[in-house]
Amino acid sequence: MGDLSRRRMLFGGAALGAGAVLAGCTSNNPSDSNNDNGAQVKTGSSNDAAGKAVTIGFSAPAADHGWIGAITANAKAQAAKFSDVTFKPVDAGKDAPAQIAALQSLIQSKPDAIVLLPQDGAQLTAVGKQAMDAGIAVINLDREFTDPAASFTLIKGDNCGMGVSAGHYVGEKLKGNPNAIIAEVAGIDELQLTKDRSKGFADTLKNYGLKVSHRVAAQFTVQSGQSQTANLLQAAPKLDAVWNHDDDQGIGVLAAIQQAGRSEFFMVGGAGSANAMRAIQEDNTVLKATVTYSPSMASSAVSIARLVAQGRGLSDFAEREVPASITLASATITKENVGDYLPLGFES
Repeated sequence: MGDLSRRRMLFGGAALGAGAVLAGCTSNNPSDSNNDNGAQVKTGSSNDAAGKAVTIGFSAPAADHGWIGAITANAKAQAAKFSDVTFKPVDAGKDAPAQIAALQSLIQSKPDAIVLLPQDGAQLTAVGKQAMDAGIAVINLDREFTDPAASFTLIKGDNCGMGVSAGHYVGEKLKGNPNAIIAEVAGIDELQLTKDRSKGFADTLKNYGLKVSHRVAAQFTVQSGQSQTANLLQAAPKLDAVWNHDDDQGIGVLAAIQQAGRSEFFMVGGAGSANAMRAIQEDNTVLKATVTYSPSMASSAVSIARLVAQGRGLSDFAEREVPASITLASATITKENVGDYLPLGFES
């Protein structure tokens, strides 16, 4: 592709209806909780017309939980929709060095674009830049590189916005009760995404005169969700609300709640798993809502990689270039709108 500088590379007409939000911490508020979450990839536009044949490389960590598994499944399914795309996935291995080695081999094969969800954004930045320098457009998915020059476009969910959405839902339910006892089951505290989610939640609760009283951090697994929630429930004999950051670990969270025989509070989940959505739909647990962080962003990433590789842009945009950064808004799923989102859910 030659020089990938954004100032020098322009794109002609046709495009993808991405429905994305180009800013951080952009989640819905209570008045628009029925809006589309921005993650669906629309069809029927001029984007679907066959163009130049292109090869799109892909790499993401192995599926250690449902969300990551859905990332790869969505990417493969989206690529299969296009007759002009050859999809070339490479194994990410068990750690960042293994993924780097696989990507360096992929770069040698000279694909037109690469969709990359790094094991670690900082450690994979150099190989992203290596691909860009070789004229291969890199679409950085979810975990952000430390240097924007390492990718052509970043597409991610809104971690801060997840906290904002959860905070609005909890705040609306508990407003007028300044003594409400709120708990939080976070993910991995060392990760920036966990810090962003917690900050969005805490900052939003402040608007309602509320705060988090009890907090534990799990590891995005069923086992950790169950054990950490059991500890939380022992420390908090009464609760009014719980926000769990991740629907995969939420299976364990709900198991601990049921084992403890607790039902005096309501819970909000995170990410939008099909399991969580079915529980919300059936309305037979404390889980009453979840806020989205949809793995269908991988579908959008593949579609964008195709457009970039073919020299096409976004038809719904006045600008001729694909945006440098796309942040998908976090929607709130409740019993009232769960039917609209269930087709996008992933199995935990």
